[in-house]
Amino acid sequence: MWFLSSLFPCLEKRLRAGSKDINEADYSVVSSDIFFDLHTMQIATNFFSDLNQLGRGGFGPVYKGLLPNGEEVAVKKLSSDSGQGLREFTNEVKLLLRTQHRNLVTLWGCCAEEPEKMLVYEYLPNKSLDCFLFDKRKSSSLDWTTRYQIVTGVARGLVYLHEEAPERIIHRDIKASNILLDEKLNPKISDFGLARLFPGEDTHFNTFRIAGTRGYMAPEYARHGYLSVKTDVFSYGILVLEIVSGRKNLDGQLGLEKADLLSYTWKLHEGGKILELVDPSLAKSNPDEAAMCIQLGLLCCQARVADRPDMNSVHLMLSSNSFTLPRPGKPGIQGREGHYRVTTPTSAFPNTNASSGSTRTSGGNSFVEECSRNSISISSSGEGR
Repeated sequence: MWFLSSLFPCLEKRLRAGSKDINEADYSVVSSDIFFDLHTMQIATNFFSDLNQLGRGGFGPVYKGLLPNGEEVAVKKLSSDSGQGLREFTNEVKLLLRTQHRNLVTLWGCCAEEPEKMLVYEYLPNKSLDCFLFDKRKSSSLDWTTRYQIVTGVARGLVYLHEEAPERIIHRDIKASNILLDEKLNPKISDFGLARLFPGEDTHFNTFRIAGTRGYMAPEYARHGYLSVKTDVFSYGILVLEIVSGRKNLDGQLGLEKADLLSYTWKLHEGGKILELVDPSLAKSNPDEAAMCIQLGLLCCQARVADRPDMNSVHLMLSSNSFTLPRPGKPGIQGREGHYRVTTPTSAFPNTNASSGSTRTSGGNSFVEECSRNSISISSSGEGR
């Protein structure tokens, strides 16, 4: 996109100071390409009517809108009490303008007129995966073929982010509520407010800014701040197990044995009963594909970071008819269930690149944590979008 080099400084200025402080030359470069005015957004959403609301996440409410040209859009509006803020808002705009892929949601633009801040996306009529997967009235719409299609599509999107995008991107919040579905139930990864760029050849670093969602976070990241592409791989593995089983990864209503999906799956695997995990609401499934997906989910969730496959290998496993999966090692369970300790990185996780500060924000099921080098305990609870 030819205007990116001019857009980013303008975006920062406009978000912080409001449109009145942007000079005329800057405004002429970006206004027709990226910025929507507040009045247009008000008219498009019927002044943010409750009837137009599609859902609500940590960022704020999402509304269906109709632009003057007849195009339908989804408008994500930053709420005043949101756990996310300017950093996440600006981050999402910057990252999504750099990326284009059929398995990533398309950002059309944003609105930044004080005090309002909004993101404008393509409209996807079927909302998010969790709306189907965890609703017994709708889960039957996700037959096995569709579920396998979603598993594969999300893998393709992550391959792009990790290996094919202009710069490597780690999403940090892969979960069912951040997978949107188009009219044919094809998946698109959304919500890049917590994503991180990995410039150059860097493959990992340590951070004190822990961000993610309860139950999906890789233990080495939740406990030590060790961030790599394998952080997304772990979250993807949890998501795959949810898609196969049709249940949430943490559900206390299922009893102690089954409450933690990853632990329960490992127990079934060790007992040679992995197909007992398959969602009983499915009229029929492909046992071979289901078993492969479960084993693949366990491979992605192994405790040892180096043992997890990268997303390119995952996609090859899913698309090959003759791929033999290795036996998974013990999954990384400790530290991901809901109480995370942030500590000074140890020698096991080198190359420290820590931020400082003492600001904590949290919203919905996701959280962001910035802290000093002093160890602190944090917890995350609540429901996702």
